[in-house]
Amino acid sequence: MLFPIQTTTRTLIDLSGTWDFLLPEKGQVVDPNKKLPNSITMAVPASFNDQITESKLRDYAGDIWYEKNLLIPQTLEDQRLVLRFGSVSHTAKVYFNGKLIVEHIGGFTPFEIELDKALMQENNDLKVCVSSILDSSTLPNAVHIKNEKEEKVLPLFDFFNYSGIHRPVKLYSTPQTYIEDIIVKYNVEGKSTIIEPEVSITGDYKELELELFDEEDALLLQTTSGQMTLENTRFWAPLDAYLYKLKVKVKDEQGKTIDTYTEEFGIRTFKVENDQFLINGKPFYFQGFGKHEDFPVLGKGMNEAAYNYDFNLMKWMGANSLRTAHYPYAEEFMRMADRAGIVVIDEVPGVGLFSRFNPDVTKNQGAAGNTWEIVKSFDNHKKVIQELIERDKNHACVVMWAVGNEPAAHQDGAREYFEPLINLARELDWNDRPVIIPNIVNATPDTDLLADLVDVICLNRYYGWYIDHGDLDAAKVHLKEEIEKWREKYPDKPIMFTEFGVDTIQGLRSIHDIPYTEEYQVNFFKAQFEVIDQLPYFIGEHIWNFADFETLPFIRRIDGNKKGVFTRERKPKMIAHSLKDRWTSTDYFGMK
Repeated sequence: MLFPIQTTTRTLIDLSGTWDFLLPEKGQVVDPNKKLPNSITMAVPASFNDQITESKLRDYAGDIWYEKNLLIPQTLEDQRLVLRFGSVSHTAKVYFNGKLIVEHIGGFTPFEIELDKALMQENNDLKVCVSSILDSSTLPNAVHIKNEKEEKVLPLFDFFNYSGIHRPVKLYSTPQTYIEDIIVKYNVEGKSTIIEPEVSITGDYKELELELFDEEDALLLQTTSGQMTLENTRFWAPLDAYLYKLKVKVKDEQGKTIDTYTEEFGIRTFKVENDQFLINGKPFYFQGFGKHEDFPVLGKGMNEAAYNYDFNLMKWMGANSLRTAHYPYAEEFMRMADRAGIVVIDEVPGVGLFSRFNPDVTKNQGAAGNTWEIVKSFDNHKKVIQELIERDKNHACVVMWAVGNEPAAHQDGAREYFEPLINLARELDWNDRPVIIPNIVNATPDTDLLADLVDVICLNRYYGWYIDHGDLDAAKVHLKEEIEKWREKYPDKPIMFTEFGVDTIQGLRSIHDIPYTEEYQVNFFKAQFEVIDQLPYFIGEHIWNFADFETLPFIRRIDGNKKGVFTRERKPKMIAHSLKDRWTSTDYFGMK
């Protein structure tokens, strides 16, 4: 699936802005053929939850409705018209002039539908019915409670269940003969790169022409054979991004261009070898963050200004990488990561796959029920892996796929669930990116059933917080003991942190090591670094989290999760400066 852009043969109309919005009263039936009654204004893209003031409506579980009047220019009447949603969380039913035209399950990947011109009118009514419901069949996984008194979702994950139209809605046109997809395949041989794109075209045409441009838009190569050899390749590298442009032209019998599309891409190599992660043949050390799409007022809504600021903050600190915890981020975010040279671990929303999960991991030991006898999410899990790889296949920034996060990997059935999904990810990706599943502490080296299937051992660990709370000396001992057990069992696999951190209240200070203070957060990371800096097979440290983020409130979550290096509003805590000193005084390629 191609990201929608405007070209000389394609028109792009962005439907972002204000929409009419209805949160139905209990028992209210909405007729798609009629205007929404008593609607209010809602901004798109953004979560609905933080744009309203009524507390009971903020946590609403069920269907909500959006409506927009859509005028289609007469100049496009001969074009193919496609309606595209960047994401709708979590289930969408789209109505065009009263008729249901497409449904999509999954809140973090795009979907689109070609509009039937027989349905078009002068003023077109576009409605979207959005459901915030999650259950045992969805990703993320949750418990859905519905009875006469209430309907609610109990998340099996530690972030707020935001809902709405979270990413842009766009109408774009193509000719009737059009470029459907482009996979930019290439093979690096020394400083030369053989580029052999796979182009999917619908319709009749005479010739396919390929042009390769550099970053200054200078034409480097041109061919109709489908293959090009690029000499003296300028490689995409961490914090040193370089993007080429592949321009594809479909031509008719007279040599006239029918359709054209330009895809930006970077060229780089990677390999897991000899306890190292190599990018362009050089050892790479992951230093960065787990993150969330989460910002005041916007919720999970796409905002390029917020993205840009976050990337600049990461660069200011010397961070070189991140993980899209715990779901695919917006395409606009991924395109910025390509441009910024930020390395990305790209994660599907395979979170909540732990029955009776509790963010306080010590309370998971006695969790009742076998997860893999309860969850029914395999089909949706398979689907989202396919959708993510189809969407992000050409991004140079993506170097690993995370096909889940903290599943009950120690319970019978975990292997039967995940092995075919891991195999699927490998089959779908021409670039052979490594596959990982960040591990929860309950799945120990002795009980874990998945680690031999993945390429890198990725640990989410909280020694000094959930375990050995407030005791950093004990935390160091127990962390080292566990890592050494993983190493003994899997001597050929490198290890990294995909999460580690502590809740910290900005402004809470003490000369003593008191949890929740800014000093404790600084000392916590010093203790962790003392352990991992002694381990040559340790290849990365992703802090949890880049910024504080919203969750459901409970005793461990007062005004959200406070493990951020920055506040939710992006104010730095003391640790931001400590990490900046560490990361800017090291070589980006693994000299710790």
